[in-house]
Amino acid sequence: MLINQSTLIMGSLAVLAIIIAWRKSGGEAVEQGLKEGGSLFLTILPNLIFGFALAGMMQVLIPKELVTKWLGAGSGLKGLTVGTILGAVTPGGPFSQFPLVASMWKMGATPGPLAAYLTAWSLLGVNRVIVYEYPFMGPTFTAVHLSACLFAPPLIGAAVGFVFQKLG
Repeated sequence: MLINQSTLIMGSLAVLAIIIAWRKSGGEAVEQGLKEGGSLFLTILPNLIFGFALAGMMQVLIPKELVTKWLGAGSGLKGLTVGTILGAVTPGGPFSQFPLVASMWKMGATPGPLAAYLTAWSLLGVNRVIVYEYPFMGPTFTAVHLSACLFAPPLIGAAVGFVFQKLG
């Protein structure tokens, strides 16, 4: 098991919350909180399993050279555009997206296109627009919202790529 900074922070926060709950309401509150957390874990577990399985399969089914060509070093505007399009059309929540992004990173994608991907997934997700935004907010709001967000993914991707390049 890897213990990294994120694990230490989350573990510390969980222990702190348990201590606060214990002091506030005793063992009953701690037990209830742990039951709620366990229930949430069981609810998202299938998404985690499938997300990591998909990420692993991506590494064996998609040639590394293809990822490097379209999203890797030197991909420039093409990489930002491809990252934006892929992010916008890829359905799923964070439990599937972040394993996919980690796989692309491992396969040679660079920070700029990956940032464009994540930004497009967050702002332009076609699945979310079709299922939620358009039906609830209507065509005018949806068109204006998407127009306002359209250029954010490549711009953010370019900024992230620039900063990473300067960090060296």
